[in-house]
Amino acid sequence: MAPHLEAQAELFTPLYERALSWLGKEVTEPGLIVDAGSGPGVVSTLFAETFPGARVMAVDGSAPLLERARQRAERLGHGDRFGTLAGELPGVLQQLDYPADLLWAGRSLHHLGDQRAALAAFAERLAPGGTLAIMEGGLPSRFLPRDLGFGRPGLEARLDALQEEWFAQMRADLAGSVDEAEDWAALLGAAGLRHARSRSFLLDLPAPASDRARSYVVATLSRLRDGFGDSLDPGDRATLDRLLDPQDEAGVHRRADVFVLAAHTVHTAVKPV
Repeated sequence: MAPHLEAQAELFTPLYERALSWLGKEVTEPGLIVDAGSGPGVVSTLFAETFPGARVMAVDGSAPLLERARQRAERLGHGDRFGTLAGELPGVLQQLDYPADLLWAGRSLHHLGDQRAALAAFAERLAPGGTLAIMEGGLPSRFLPRDLGFGRPGLEARLDALQEEWFAQMRADLAGSVDEAEDWAALLGAAGLRHARSRSFLLDLPAPASDRARSYVVATLSRLRDGFGDSLDPGDRATLDRLLDPQDEAGVHRRADVFVLAAHTVHTAVKPV
């Protein structure tokens, strides 16, 4: 998954840059930034670039992904103030040498069974006055017009419904899973944090898609087609097969109206001094 995770994060870099710029207006001169659930470190190195005076710690359960993050930081000239920490969240954060001034969890919290307890653990590792920022929610991505010219219109809306069912089952299957209303401001408040705020950031890559954007669309639709299996309507599976056929002029490899439009939401709160 590492190349896919890197390619996705790199494609979404404009969105992340806007989010980090917004954070930079609220978090001034942080000493330690922790990226909790960093994966291969694309966003971690963006933090190093955005906050040139900070030390950045990438934290993840996958040592191979963290090695890619370390190599990326070295390649980009941030290696002298970039560290990695391997272990399962949130417990591994107890191994940090000192509290974080900014702790970022970008679409990683929903992989933890008890999100309320995880937020409390995140808050515990913040320095007084430190900021917790989580990226969760937003809007489903869109790649194609509602009517493709073949198949039943509204394919992506039906894929969204299947994705919601998959997400709910994924959450239910997590160890220690707890149902929780996703009122992030209330959950951040329950973790003892104050001044909760939310803001959404847009990625708008209009048609005609670049080769990199097109590759991301192909990878995403392929994963959905293969992952949903028998849950897919037979007609929608046939539509996806045609969309993913490199030789089909109406497929995503060739059609001129492919785009990428997505919105992610960041929620922040501050630990009282």
